[in-house]
Amino acid sequence: MFVDNVKITIESGRGGHGHISFRKEKYVPNGGPDGGDGGRGGSVVFVADTGVNTLLDFRFKKNFVAETGENGGGSKCTGKNAPDLVLKVPVGTLVRYGWEADESGHPMGMVMADLKEAGEKRVLAKGGRGGRGNQHFATPSRQAPKFCEDGRPGKAFDVTLELKLIADVGIIGFPNAGKSTLLSRVTKANPKVANYHFTTLTPNLGVVRHGYGRDFVLADIPGLIEGASQGVGLGFDFLRHVERTRLLLHIVDAARLEGDGLTVLEAVKKINSELGAYNKKLLERPQIIAANKTDLPYNEEEMAELEAYCQERGWPIFKISAATSQGLNELVLGISEALKTAPEAEDFEPDYETYFEPERKEESIRIEKEKEGLYSVEGPGIERMLGYTNMADEKGFAFFQRFLREKGIIARLEELGIEENDTVRIYEYEFDYWK
Repeated sequence: MFVDNVKITIESGRGGHGHISFRKEKYVPNGGPDGGDGGRGGSVVFVADTGVNTLLDFRFKKNFVAETGENGGGSKCTGKNAPDLVLKVPVGTLVRYGWEADESGHPMGMVMADLKEAGEKRVLAKGGRGGRGNQHFATPSRQAPKFCEDGRPGKAFDVTLELKLIADVGIIGFPNAGKSTLLSRVTKANPKVANYHFTTLTPNLGVVRHGYGRDFVLADIPGLIEGASQGVGLGFDFLRHVERTRLLLHIVDAARLEGDGLTVLEAVKKINSELGAYNKKLLERPQIIAANKTDLPYNEEEMAELEAYCQERGWPIFKISAATSQGLNELVLGISEALKTAPEAEDFEPDYETYFEPERKEESIRIEKEKEGLYSVEGPGIERMLGYTNMADEKGFAFFQRFLREKGIIARLEELGIEENDTVRIYEYEFDYWK
């Protein structure tokens, strides 16, 4: 089963907690602190693997969570780092932040990683840092700290995995134009071939070898129809696979057996209008036109119009019959020659950003009077301090009070009119204020 778009959740592991302990040593107050640090949590790593062809492994399992780091121990023993969670994806996979899509269904969200090279690795959710043991908080005036740091939590993201096949040549055209038959004739691929619309429901890849210079990869893109760029038919589910091809091989049914009233020239224009509606830059890609089914009767005047149109644009045109192999050698040689000068496919995606390491912003502390006699204090620094302060210990609580005074929090509460016996809520803790 070919799966090229999935939504999953990834979460790195939490760091291990620091440890509180004291060594037994004569003449050292309380034995001296020797609590070790917690280990780092596991990171979530994506790897582009040539042995993986689809995103099927992510279709049924949606949540991927790395392991938690080991807690620190006594005697300054550091906890063990958790192993990274390695997720193997096909080459050509984009990882987008979020699950959102626009009204037409196009995927949205910042690109966190674009894995275009075999073996490429990207760490997308770093494991949480391990908490520090109480050995780090000893000072000349605080020789027996009874608090440590908790491990930092991991980072969780909802992400969309989107596969864009990487091929040299993308075969495009209306349904039943003969794209799959052509692929089966010039490569060893075995796509499903039948005389009805949308025989091809998933992209097929094949490699052209022997006697044509450098080997190249052909991608048979499922048939497009009018409105495909808005999601009609198979729509943009497979238009994305055209984006990374260097050259477009446009197959048109010269015999026009479908009877839809279009001339061969109108059929070519219609497909290109859909490509342009999806992404105008696709129209800048080199194109080769292959007029298929020329072993059957076709309109000579219509063919002359198409040839003139292609000549104006510098597009080579070949008359072929995929069913009888007529003209296929000339076509493949023409493709091989065109690839020698075709530029590398332009990347339509913006440069990805490292989402899990946002720019550090100045931390703000929010101090509010919620109602008469009740005040609240919140802020990242406050939350971290609560995480490694032992509030049940008298010295730990005194240390926390000094922190509030040094940060100007007590002064701000007094400006707001706090009085003795009023309550101060700091996250899950509530304190009575007194001078």
